[in-house]
Amino acid sequence: MALSIRNQLPGTVVSVVTGEAISSVTVRLRTNQLVTAAITSDAAKELSLVEGTEVTALAKSTDISLATADSSLFGLSIRNKLPASVTHVSLGGAMASVELDAQGAIMTAAVTRSAAQDLQLSAGDSVIALIKATDLSLATV
Repeated sequence: MALSIRNQLPGTVVSVVTGEAISSVTVRLRTNQLVTAAITSDAAKELSLVEGTEVTALAKSTDISLATADSSLFGLSIRNKLPASVTHVSLGGAMASVELDAQGAIMTAAVTRSAAQDLQLSAGDSVIALIKATDLSLATV
């Protein structure tokens, strides 16, 4: 199956906490970083997610926000905080495409042009890629 989602990060499930409607699934990416996906409990069951299951974490580029400051310095409910380096910025009329290297996980964030300009993003900058757990999907391999 081919997907239009650009950010496809392979990893292994390290834990599944099942709730009545939503399950919290922690995945160790191949880059050794941990991410958490909040998916329906039905989906977790259908995918047979247990510790050791190989998965691909999927995030649309429009679901990735960027911070230039250390997000541990302020309260933030977003679970997934991946340190990254900007490798390329492409400014469009309304949006900007920001290519990232998050410790070997290659990702793309789509942010507004004005946000990219306000943050003064350019290649070589250090950022934190922020992804809400509810914006991270999982696919089995």
